[in-house]
Amino acid sequence: MNLETINKELQHKTPQEIVEWALSNAKKPVITTNFRPYEAAILHLVTQQNEDIKVIWCDTGYNTPHTYKHAEAVIHQLQLNVQLYVPKQTVAHRNITLGLPTIDDPKHALFTDQVKLEPFSRAMAEHQPDVWFTNLRKGQTAFRNSIDIVSKSKDGILKVSPFYNWTDEDLDTYLSDNDLPNEFKYFDPTKVENNRECGLHA
Repeated sequence: MNLETINKELQHKTPQEIVEWALSNAKKPVITTNFRPYEAAILHLVTQQNEDIKVIWCDTGYNTPHTYKHAEAVIHQLQLNVQLYVPKQTVAHRNITLGLPTIDDPKHALFTDQVKLEPFSRAMAEHQPDVWFTNLRKGQTAFRNSIDIVSKSKDGILKVSPFYNWTDEDLDTYLSDNDLPNEFKYFDPTKVENNRECGLHA
């Protein structure tokens, strides 16, 4: 599968057409979400064409009350087939043993592994997808600027980002047109700064 050729073919396709192409090439597709801003758009887009797709939610345990309420609202509105994965250690336990390390603390790598990478790896090992829908977009981080609509994960999974070339304004319109909620009081304890990569994609 030649990614360069595929991306050229999909360059001028709509997000709906990109999803249709990806699903036609998928045997075990999944979509991942953390219910950060604009996630309702990708969840709606994909479930419009595959309502039973497995939605993998790796909950770090550090989400804001606003994010948890938003997640519950979106899950209910879209009737999502959520597969929930959480760290093996509770936040209360980790607060005693590790705390919440800053990004320049040597313990931050261990923290990231515990709350994000290990649950995600466990989810992917259990579901073994061949296509992974995600809401990566150009302009979010330097790494995300280097990929395209379709890329491959480090494990060889075909990663599809239907809204890759869309702006926040484009997504605002999509949310409004489809009566979907959004939520901005989101916190990722492994990133802290918006321009940092979280570790799942790089």
